[in-house]
Amino acid sequence: MRHLLIYDMIEAVHRSGSIRKAAEDTNITASALNRRIQAFEEEFGSEIFERLARGMRLNPAGELLLHHIRLQRQDLARVHGQVADLSGVRRGQVKIACSQALLPYFLPREISKYRAEFPDVTFTVNVRDRIQAERDLVNFESDLALVFEPAHMVDFEVLHAMHQPVMAVMSAAHPLADRDSLRLRDCLEYDLVLPASQFGVRVLLDQASARIDRKLEPVLETDSFDMVRHFAAYGQGIGFQIPVGLNALARPDMAFVPISERDVSGGELYLGHLRGRTLPVAALKFATQVVTALS
Repeated sequence: MRHLLIYDMIEAVHRSGSIRKAAEDTNITASALNRRIQAFEEEFGSEIFERLARGMRLNPAGELLLHHIRLQRQDLARVHGQVADLSGVRRGQVKIACSQALLPYFLPREISKYRAEFPDVTFTVNVRDRIQAERDLVNFESDLALVFEPAHMVDFEVLHAMHQPVMAVMSAAHPLADRDSLRLRDCLEYDLVLPASQFGVRVLLDQASARIDRKLEPVLETDSFDMVRHFAAYGQGIGFQIPVGLNALARPDMAFVPISERDVSGGELYLGHLRGRTLPVAALKFATQVVTALS
């Protein structure tokens, strides 16, 4: 597979935007890397980089080549998985882009369960918002995406969807903690800690507040759901999250109360992959397990 080495070099130059930095990343000299790129371009029959005053970037031919490289790598990973299956051994790596809500409980549990049966499979989990997750799939940087309310669905093949109401998150000592459900206006009387605008929960809250002609005025806005939970655990603040990221047994000091869907429509948690892509065996088997868990 020595031909894959030049692909690594091309991707390194693409990522860094310069021969010098890419040479450092690939542990060869800048002059040697430049010669390898030039030799490839000569054999390929076309230049693939634009040489700029401050570095290099892929030209249209290079963009097409990069897409081919990523497809070839993914196809090779799929074949590796199939070969491993022939010998009864599950090997490979599963790359997942996911919403933050999946990190505390759901994915650690499911990954541990999978690896108990297939210990030679490794995982990469990256936190991505709705837009970034779909971009990862398109760029073959992730096999699967598990995200709440994806922003775009054009390239997203849905394997499973699960409804998630929006939950108010607060201290167990909060005056609203003993309610069975809450109206949004009840929450607006208290300090709010809100997820940042790129997250699906915030989008639903903004839509709901606009319908009742009220403005959300958080005392704290953050891109960390850990921060939402921890801040809400103190004092009289209220945060918001979806059920898959909450665990009442693990947090007896907190209360989680659903917001009435008359005010805040719930959303969908989607498991999916790039439309038209054949997943590697390990990723496909893990996806099947996740569907069962969500069901």
